[in-house]
Amino acid sequence: KLDTYFNHPHKKFKSIHIAGTNGKGSVSHMLASVLQTAGYKVGLYTSPHLKDFRERIKINGQMIPEAEVIDFVEKHKNYFEEIQPSFFEMTVAMAFDYFERSKIDVAVVEVGMGGRLDSTNIITPDLSVITNIGFDHTVFLGDTLEKIAGEKAGIIKSGVPVVIGETQTDTEQVFKKTASERGSRIEFADQHYSADYSMQTMDGKQVFTISAKGKILYENLKLDLLGIYQRKNICTVLRSLDLLKELNYKIDIEHIYRGIENASRTTGLMGRWQILNQKPLTICDTGHNYEGMSYVVDQIRNTPYKNLHIVFGVVDDKDVDKVMTILPKEATYYFTRASIPRALNEELLKQKAEKFELLGKTYSTVQIAIENAKKNAGVNDLIFIGGSTFVVADAL
Repeated sequence: KLDTYFNHPHKKFKSIHIAGTNGKGSVSHMLASVLQTAGYKVGLYTSPHLKDFRERIKINGQMIPEAEVIDFVEKHKNYFEEIQPSFFEMTVAMAFDYFERSKIDVAVVEVGMGGRLDSTNIITPDLSVITNIGFDHTVFLGDTLEKIAGEKAGIIKSGVPVVIGETQTDTEQVFKKTASERGSRIEFADQHYSADYSMQTMDGKQVFTISAKGKILYENLKLDLLGIYQRKNICTVLRSLDLLKELNYKIDIEHIYRGIENASRTTGLMGRWQILNQKPLTICDTGHNYEGMSYVVDQIRNTPYKNLHIVFGVVDDKDVDKVMTILPKEATYYFTRASIPRALNEELLKQKAEKFELLGKTYSTVQIAIENAKKNAGVNDLIFIGGSTFVVADAL
């Protein structure tokens, strides 16, 4: 109804659609950065936001102006009250309407949740991308990887090629079957590219060597996002760019190098292994499900520190017990809750954590938890802030 009311704005620009449990935000931002570097006017739609609602809707890295948001609501308020769309549906409509009026060339559109029934799934993109499948939002998407993959596979459109980031035993056939039913070419990025993480540069970027079939294709490819997990995302991005080039997108190797090196600077991405302070080293990351947190815990283990302090909060719909099995037992915990209704009460969180020998005190807000961690931490300690996107949002 909303799309009809706005006269199908998404049909007036090209788009790329990105789903997946982890990494879809990073992949969206990297692709947008490369396309922007190649001279395209790029709309970027992502969720959730961390500090400002307007982060969800950007053109060439600039957030939608406040006046646009206000005008949109004022102008169409009566219709919204009549059909009662969700907050997310209104935001998607706002993004597509703004992108069309701004005459963008291409939109990079991140799925909100799942895929098949997501509001963003009205688009027919040039390319679909599914980063990976893990357990998240199981209440809505199903309790097995196959069921979740079935929901994500809902973005595969007839005749539109799809890139899958990771080959996973439980999900590979689900994607192949959907792609073949819809006559869509399917590519698994990790069967094509492999990324060797080589080092971090003095200016705080990580450097990859990317090979395909044993041959080095990209040497010294720098990225300004610091999570170790980006090595998977970067292969997904490169394979997606290969397919876009076949679809006559004008992207050359220099655009790829520059776009990836400045991904967060060009697009304003935050909260991905983001360093907030040096002494003590203070880092936040939005990883929040089992897969996401296992990468984070690996990276914590690879970071030198004397003592570890973890400011930790979760939302109520997460399988927090499974996440707790992998959290470092030697850390001092600062259990807290983000300032949203869905946040799990910090006392309940502490009780759960104690069963896993994770010990610490409770704090009523993220702010207070961080202040206490700072008071207790020595200059050579590590403070990590995470467990939920919303905890990171409060921290920032």
